[in-house]
Formats: sequence, structure tokens, C-alpha cells
Amino acid sequence: MRAPGKKLGRGARMFKTGALTPSTLGRMTTLSTIIFDCADPVALAAFYAKATGWRAGEGDADYATVDGGPVTLAFQRVDGYPGGPGWPGGQKHLHLDFQVPDLESARRELVALGAVMPEFQPGEDSWTVFTDPEGHPFCVSAA
Repeated sequence: MRAPGKKLGRGARMFKTGALTPSTLGRMTTLSTIIFDCADPVALAAFYAKATGWRAGEGDADYATVDGGPVTLAFQRVDGYPGGPGWPGGQKHLHLDFQVPDLESARRELVALGAVMPEFQPGEDSWTVFTDPEGHPFCVSAA
């Protein structure tokens, strides 16, 4: 940590762990999978496969995937999972942003698949916030 009032020099890091160096970070350049904790991996994977047009991968009651996009989406069962983080409150850890060619059609189709469009919408028609069937928020905007 830097001393109070002392500015960091060019290229300095605020947190120095010693564990990661440019040579090791250089090997970690491709994001391969985003994994969601959930109650029902198969159902949530089916929702995202239909919503994205990607293909449902292999899965079972504990773990399921959706493949065919720029990253794999995976869903792992957590015993006693309390549901998604909520919107607009709650403790969101992350959310996904998708782009679609026709936002109005996507809104209708996502709701028909089981997504919920919460009342609070901060995007002013630039994007729409949804929650998936387990309550994880995601956004959709026009491409």
C-alpha cells in the first residue's frame, strides 16, 4: 500500500501481491466460461440456450452449460441457493449484456421464455434490464 498522500508512479500498482507478474498474466488472456450459482442448472441452461440461440451443452442436476457463443455459460447447483441477487436492490456480483437486432421483438420473446422485465428501467430505451427465471439480472440493447 502506498503511504497516505503519496502518488503512485507511472506503471505502479496500488496492490502488490508478488504472485502475479506480467509474464503470468500474459497467459490469462481468454475468458472461457462464466459460471452462475443457481438452484436448477438444467432449467437455467435451457432458458439461456433458447434466449441466445446457442446450444445447450452436456448437463446434469448439478452442472449444465450453454455453448456456441463467445464464452461458455455454465450453471452450477448450490444447495439452498436463495435465488438471484435481485433488481434493482440486492448484491449484484455481475450481469450479462446482450445485443440484439430488434430490441422490441427480443423483449417480447424473452418474457415469453420466462424472463421478467422489472418495473425499474434505468436505460431510457437504450437497454432493457431483465431477470432470468432464477432472478439473475441481464441487459439487452439494440446492436
